[in-house]
Amino acid sequence: MAMTGKRRVLYRQGSGFWRMTAKWVLAFGALYLLDGGLLRSWGDALVWPMIGILLWVPFGIGVVWHPKKDQRVELTARELRVRRRRLSMEKVNLLHVARLWLEGRSTADDQPVLEWTRFDRVVWVPLRDGRAFGVEFRDPAAFAKVFGAFAVEACGGPDIVRARAAAETYPDPLPMRPRSARDAGSWPDLLDIFN
Repeated sequence: MAMTGKRRVLYRQGSGFWRMTAKWVLAFGALYLLDGGLLRSWGDALVWPMIGILLWVPFGIGVVWHPKKDQRVELTARELRVRRRRLSMEKVNLLHVARLWLEGRSTADDQPVLEWTRFDRVVWVPLRDGRAFGVEFRDPAAFAKVFGAFAVEACGGPDIVRARAAAETYPDPLPMRPRSARDAGSWPDLLDIFN
């Protein structure tokens, strides 16, 4: 949890650019050390950093990082930001999130959140109007834990959540459908809700 200006940031996921760059440097740095220390001279081993630099732009940035650059997410008490788009918490069905969190379930699948492994997974964020949109996370369980705890607190605590969930009815959130084929490559309709 961090403070940004006057906003309290509950969860932040970057685009992964610096993580990807660090892995790239480690991989080619290790090749340089192995080649220079065990096989050839240090001067001959300089070819590995050169290859790493030459391949970094087309493959490191173009193939590895660019497809995932839109995974930048920030959750505050007032909004959920995906890339530069903002979704007000007033549009999110926090009661549904809190109920699922207390039950140990998720909006993604039937597997309990605590059993999720750390890999890219889409987490569905339910809205009050019955729609839900997917946000891709590298560590979905960490986001679900923060978001679930925040939803329970925002709704007044576990007892109030259980009482409200038993009394209130709301439509089950349905994932939004992607746009038509002529808009291929564009984000699904979920971004329309930010406007």
